[in-house]
Amino acid sequence: MFPRILRTGWPGDVAAAAAGAALPLAFAPFNYFPVAVVAPAVLFALWLEVSRGRAFWRGWLFGLGMFGTGITWIFISVHHYGHVPLALALFLTALLVAFLALFPALYGYWCNRFIDGLRVRAARLLLVLPAGWVLAEWVRGWFLTGFPWLNLGYSQIDSPLVGYAPVAGVYGVSLMVALSAGLLVLLLTDRGWMARSGWLASLAVVWLAGFMLSQIEWTAPDGVPLKIAMIQGNISQDVKWHPDQRQPTIDMYRDLTRQQWGADLVIWPESAMPAFYDELEFMFDEFSEELRAEGTDLLAGVLYMDLASGHYYNSMISAGSTKGFYHKRHLVPFTESLPFKYLLGGLVAFMDVPMSDFSAGHSGQPLLEAAGHKIGISICFEDAFGEEVIETLPEAGLLVNVSNDGWFGRSIGPYQHLQIARMRSAETARPMLRATNTGVTAIIDRKGKLVDTAPQFETYVLSGTVQPQRGTTPYISAGNVPVVILSMALLLIAWRLRRL
Repeated sequence: MFPRILRTGWPGDVAAAAAGAALPLAFAPFNYFPVAVVAPAVLFALWLEVSRGRAFWRGWLFGLGMFGTGITWIFISVHHYGHVPLALALFLTALLVAFLALFPALYGYWCNRFIDGLRVRAARLLLVLPAGWVLAEWVRGWFLTGFPWLNLGYSQIDSPLVGYAPVAGVYGVSLMVALSAGLLVLLLTDRGWMARSGWLASLAVVWLAGFMLSQIEWTAPDGVPLKIAMIQGNISQDVKWHPDQRQPTIDMYRDLTRQQWGADLVIWPESAMPAFYDELEFMFDEFSEELRAEGTDLLAGVLYMDLASGHYYNSMISAGSTKGFYHKRHLVPFTESLPFKYLLGGLVAFMDVPMSDFSAGHSGQPLLEAAGHKIGISICFEDAFGEEVIETLPEAGLLVNVSNDGWFGRSIGPYQHLQIARMRSAETARPMLRATNTGVTAIIDRKGKLVDTAPQFETYVLSGTVQPQRGTTPYISAGNVPVVILSMALLLIAWRLRRL
């Protein structure tokens, strides 16, 4: 497949970096999902006949390309909205990219060491490398609170492989993508016609099985469709917290809500109100009377202060027929919370982020209820953690995510985040209502397909209908455990083959 100089020389290093840099093209907003197979296939081929040190180096270069082009929105958040000086913002962004690149680097080193002595080439490409890829993604999803962005599986939300999502979640989809990459390498490098025909048939089976799984209806309608409206306030981060912006913001959300009387449910985005709930409690109580009179329920993003402890939370409130609170559990490191605060206590001072030391809500909070249904709530990037979203299921009839992706500016970040939210719907066979401050506000159906979206950076009311669902999927029942065990089992099989 590759000339010898690509396999062992510096041109191969360049090819690894280029493959990593191309990988984000598989994700939103570009959506060239076959790239998610081709780019890892290039890396797998470049790893086959190199030393452990070179495998580490090429994995790191691949990671630099992947994260260096795929999470550029981090710089926008840190510099433009966090007001970190340019040089420091570039350094912090580069530091994060270099750290994340260690995951494919260590994965490459470990897999190279593992397959040393494994004479069956197909076992390297179909067992060790796909399983190792998934385990590396899984560790990245929880290590130091987790950063599961750019997992291979997310790129397949519009491909046949999404059919594996309700069975094994996004990591199961990633496994099928990585397996496809290994099959592609074998297809292009094996010389025998019979062998190549077998690899092609196997590749077709993987994708056809995904398509067939996507045709299964895992859940059933629960009640009648709901009329919903989501208000995209489009309040710029530059002015959101100015004191003179508070009352106009409150008035805008209330007035736009009143224009939606007749809807069963209205949703305001994350921290829609630039004030603590206790400062606005009278307003919410008064507005709840209007909501009840009109038969409309409200879910709204608020900041909540526990006056007894002084702790504050990023929260959602339900108002109207019922009243309840949900406090965000999985906080964003370095903006909402600071890992290893005793060591890094002065770091957040560099970033002019309002209220950047939130407390985390506890697990097991009662589900919010609105419009006659229990709701699975996630705030901001909580929806990036499927294992946490399914904790609200199967009780919840629909999912709601509220976010303020204004921190990403006019970048690819909001589109990637929307793609992640779509995967949660595909995994759980539940529709999701996604309300954001500046976009992308969206209605997502139970298959993860987009029903409707609001234009970015406009004050907009996205209205429509949504059908709550009841029932469960295999992923709701078992979470990530089966695919992690399967990946370990594949490595065990490879280990046994190594000893033969």
